[in-house]
Amino acid sequence: MLPRVDTDEAWRRVVPDDALLRPGVLDLCSRLGFAGADPARFPEGSQPVYAIDAGHVLKLFPAMAARDGLRETRTLEFLHGRLPVATPRPLASGTYEDGWTYVLMSRLPGRDLAVAWPDLPPADRERLVETAGEVLAELHALDPGTLADDLGPGDWDRFVAAQRTGAVRRQDERGLAREWSAQIDGFLDAAAPRAGERRALLHTEFMRQHLLVDHDGAGRARLGGLLDFEPAMTGDPDYDFVAVGLFVTRGDRRLMTCFTKTYGRTPDPRTVMAYTLLHVYSNLPWYLRELPPPDGVRDLASLAEVWFGTG
Repeated sequence: MLPRVDTDEAWRRVVPDDALLRPGVLDLCSRLGFAGADPARFPEGSQPVYAIDAGHVLKLFPAMAARDGLRETRTLEFLHGRLPVATPRPLASGTYEDGWTYVLMSRLPGRDLAVAWPDLPPADRERLVETAGEVLAELHALDPGTLADDLGPGDWDRFVAAQRTGAVRRQDERGLAREWSAQIDGFLDAAAPRAGERRALLHTEFMRQHLLVDHDGAGRARLGGLLDFEPAMTGDPDYDFVAVGLFVTRGDRRLMTCFTKTYGRTPDPRTVMAYTLLHVYSNLPWYLRELPPPDGVRDLASLAEVWFGTG
């Protein structure tokens, strides 16, 4: 009942079309014991994700993303009860039809931090960002050895080298202005991350949209959950600071100081900028639109300080 998706064209045609997916979603819900449910699709996210009821979420992965489903399941199993905030608990997973796989997981309460942010007073924002720093530190402190085969990459330094090879091309394809793309090779020559032994479990998209806000017994806002581990990897912890600077602290030095205070370490902004260019989902033109640099900032080293600096 779910159309097969194993090409980019099929993805663009099928995955956003809820009417096309709904018969299969209803059938799968029935098979999982939720006959008569009226699943509601979440509007955000690259994969189809449905709230079945107040306590359950169903996430679907088409054939070309089947590995993402395995990665999410294994990571959630590994993380259950091990972080200062909740993560969804995987309840069932498996294959459906035409290459689709699924993960049925518990639904966490709260709303995402990006939605809650405008209504939060500055003191609450800083406190929540501090908690986020603690959460990421705890994530990075875990030994990911048992996940290495499921998550990858098997060789971090080889992954970085491969990303480096295509760095300029990727940004050119996304429409990056020449004044920026012409700097990439020289910047990476000077600031590319050095090979090292430290390997951590990486979320890779640690952003406000994946952090949930609820309230404590006194009615005070708190971070209550962390979502979306389908792109998880094992590698250099500094890689996760790309999303932190762009989507949690958003170039606010004071907030980055709050974050790094509880994280326990302040990465070199140039290293994080290098990983911004090397990231699997890197899109520098979009970032420049989201966080326009101040007048006079026209080089990557200065931009690194703007987006990832503290103070």
